[in-house]
Amino acid sequence: MIRDYGIHMKGGVITERDADYCTIRVRLPAGILSIDQMRGIARIAKKYQAGEVHLTTRQTIEIPHVDHRLLAKIARDLSKNGTPIGSERDEIVNITACPGTDRCKYANIDTIGLARTLDSRLFGKEMPVKVRIALSACPYACTSPILNEIGVTGRIKPVRTPGLCTGCGTCVEYCKECAISIRNGISYVDESKCILCGVCVQSCPFDLLTTEDAHYLITVGGRRGRHPKLGRELVEVATAEETVAIIERIVYWIYRRAWSGRLLSDQLDDINFDAFKKEILEDVKTKPEK
Repeated sequence: MIRDYGIHMKGGVITERDADYCTIRVRLPAGILSIDQMRGIARIAKKYQAGEVHLTTRQTIEIPHVDHRLLAKIARDLSKNGTPIGSERDEIVNITACPGTDRCKYANIDTIGLARTLDSRLFGKEMPVKVRIALSACPYACTSPILNEIGVTGRIKPVRTPGLCTGCGTCVEYCKECAISIRNGISYVDESKCILCGVCVQSCPFDLLTTEDAHYLITVGGRRGRHPKLGRELVEVATAEETVAIIERIVYWIYRRAWSGRLLSDQLDDINFDAFKKEILEDVKTKPEK
């Protein structure tokens, strides 16, 4: 059996049970593709007799049952379609994101734009271990950022317009954390319970709840799989640019320190997390702590 290992060893080429066939995973940052690209993938799958495609948990598409001898041809077709072969091995894999401010009424940050920026800078970078990045525009955490090596969550703090609350209680009904109550005819937020999701702001029928302290919460060290772990809160920053800069530092840290094959979550169990945090955030301007 003669293989083109240049193509066969790409991260988005996954050998199937029958080693003569492969599954091709394509590159789709944030799971976004145009209608023309969708049609193109359908044509390519049909051309190479796949017969079907598979939607993955990391917001990408797989074309199964591809003859390994046709890898170079399908790679060219996918590239022309704007959906090149993706990554799955020890690399920065497909970056996942919720719809963000483009569509979701509860979103606090532009996750799609951030995903595209991170994809352009980091996707497919060869790493000692697989690195997953997930972005969520609010604490509903639809993409489970806390279960990824690097996660980002958009959060905001609700602020009541002084003297204008009607005490209607709509925000109380919408708050799933029971963090809001009506006292003396006005709303009161218990900050110890508030998770900074911003749902109450959207629910106010009189637009009397506003926001402040919008920020990006970056978490590190989460993972799924056989031994899932929750990520740890690293830092809050105010802008997308700061978020990108810190994520690049985390990626570089993993690149330098993980050649033993140990995932970030395992390494954080062994080292002093405060020392890791200090190293990552050195000389980086972050949101002031309260």
